[in-house]
Amino acid sequence: MFNIHIPRYERIWLIIGGLTLAVFLVLFAVLALSMGLNPPGHHQTIDPNAVSATAPFDNPGIQEIGLGEYNVSIVARVFMFQPDTIQVPAGSKVHFQVTSPDVVHGLLIAGTNVNMMIVPGHITQFTYTFKKPGDYLIVCNEYCGAGHQFMMGRIRVQ
Repeated sequence: MFNIHIPRYERIWLIIGGLTLAVFLVLFAVLALSMGLNPPGHHQTIDPNAVSATAPFDNPGIQEIGLGEYNVSIVARVFMFQPDTIQVPAGSKVHFQVTSPDVVHGLLIAGTNVNMMIVPGHITQFTYTFKKPGDYLIVCNEYCGAGHQFMMGRIRVQ
């Protein structure tokens, strides 16, 4: 139908580019299917006006669910985290669930890869194992208003 002449070197580069694209697509498919590396799909919501009356955020804090495993529910409010101090033993696996009744906040635990965006009406979850003892600073890394710089907490790992 079309008789287009493509020079030899252009054809080679087109083939290399096409093969590279195919390799990356296969790689992503393998990661997604065999290793379970998919975008989060467990989207949980909460009425922002009823956070204080909805479990577990009606009594935020830490709850032991097994040997060395804890659930921590946190409410991020203008300009504080509830609770502001959490204590866990070293080696503990901690399941965080965080929400906000007012504005968008962030929750970053310094020295770890815990970095969450807290959106009103949504419950954000993250699991982390604290292997080393020490004090870990929790900061809000999303600007939330005039007192944003004072919004912080602490995790004590003993």
